[in-house]
Amino acid sequence: MATVTQESVLESVPKGLLIGGRWRDASGGKTLAVDDPATGEVLTHVADASVADGKAALDAAVAAQADWARTAPRDRAEILRAAYEKITERADEFAMLMTLEMGKTLAESRGEVAYGSEFFRWFSEEAVRIGGRYATSPNGATRLVTMKQPVGPVLMITPWNFPLAMGTRKIGPAIAAGCTMVVKPASQTPLTMLALAQLLQEVGLPDGVLNVVTTSSTGEVMEPLIRDPRLRKLTFTGSTPVGRMLMEQASEQILRVSMELGGNAPFLVFGDADVDKAVTGAMLAKMRNMGEACTAANRFYVHESIAEEFSAELGKRMGALTLGRGTEDGVDVGPLVDKKSRDKVSALVEDAVEKGARVLVGGAAREGAGWFYEPTVLTDVPADAALTREEIFGPVAPVSTFTTDEEAVEMANDTEYGLVAYVFTNDLTRAITVSEALEFGMVGVNQGIVSNPAAPFGGVKASGVGREGGFEGIEEYLETKYVGIAL
Repeated sequence: MATVTQESVLESVPKGLLIGGRWRDASGGKTLAVDDPATGEVLTHVADASVADGKAALDAAVAAQADWARTAPRDRAEILRAAYEKITERADEFAMLMTLEMGKTLAESRGEVAYGSEFFRWFSEEAVRIGGRYATSPNGATRLVTMKQPVGPVLMITPWNFPLAMGTRKIGPAIAAGCTMVVKPASQTPLTMLALAQLLQEVGLPDGVLNVVTTSSTGEVMEPLIRDPRLRKLTFTGSTPVGRMLMEQASEQILRVSMELGGNAPFLVFGDADVDKAVTGAMLAKMRNMGEACTAANRFYVHESIAEEFSAELGKRMGALTLGRGTEDGVDVGPLVDKKSRDKVSALVEDAVEKGARVLVGGAAREGAGWFYEPTVLTDVPADAALTREEIFGPVAPVSTFTTDEEAVEMANDTEYGLVAYVFTNDLTRAITVSEALEFGMVGVNQGIVSNPAAPFGGVKASGVGREGGFEGIEEYLETKYVGIAL
């Protein structure tokens, strides 16, 4: 196999818009820069779509919808399976691409390739299991037939933090269900989606089923599509404020929506927990993707009897991590995605310290090129610190203490968000009762990662609506039709 280099992967990626099966420049000829967050330098440029380009992409999706909906489930499944296998073959290429444009280490990127490609394999198996039901009415006079049909053209807006997985998690069930798509990847990390679209063309996805629009003017280009009566579904992963705005726009056409929004994940460590295992779980829950994940542990609540031991061990492990460019050997933590993100993390830490938090390790941005922030552990974090309410989206672990189970649950639930929570305890009864009491869509018990293609991913409250993955994931792309047949 040819050696994978920065130059080779950047050269291989299409830089245009994919509309109706054809790669083309933006109609106005504009381009947008894609930066390397480890250096701040420009990696390459891609097409910067106009409003007209967005409309053309929806035109193509609408034109392809009827034929794609009629395509045999097995044929749709085989495309997904072939794509899964080809992504796996090209794992090193996708990993290098994600590391360059997003900043995570190559090891983390390879993990995302394995995770992201699995959505294609999972939904290839679900495509042939779309069913319905047949029943007799209570009075016996009518036969009740329930069938599932594709929702129709879908607009997908994906985030920058998991450039492959956040795409496959939406594209997989849409292909399986028979929906066409317009995908708008994040402007910071468009290259992975462009490479994925090219791969799907290679494995035989028909023209117009998947259309990709890269743009620096997301609101201007996407809003006309959301308000277009031909669009039937909107799915978005990103911040809650943007999600609220998109839902308002989607209400005009009564669109089906799936929203995976912000998080403020509590990490609860009870007095009977294995401290070493809890710290290991904390490192996974906090440091996956440099903390730039909606599932990242945002607030650590540790029973007062073990808080000092837990904090010391967490600080030791966080302090031992090596910062650097994700392509370099021996690097554990890459840069944050951009200056704005690093400035936010710095401001949150400064606010907490001003209000009384103590810096156990880290606590500062690294000088020099790139958007690096030191892995940080804070203790004695007051309840009024801004980072207890806002997503940190960086490598910062704020630790507070609790005394009773009831206090721990109350502190955990004291947020508008409800995506994921983590619980560490060796008491089975406590694990169940606390999990039931937590107001979150997902709970990880004695584990620091909950994401799994075979499980329904999603939250409650301000963390969104709908589920991605699992048996439930494909339902988001299907409408239920009832046919009553009189005898």
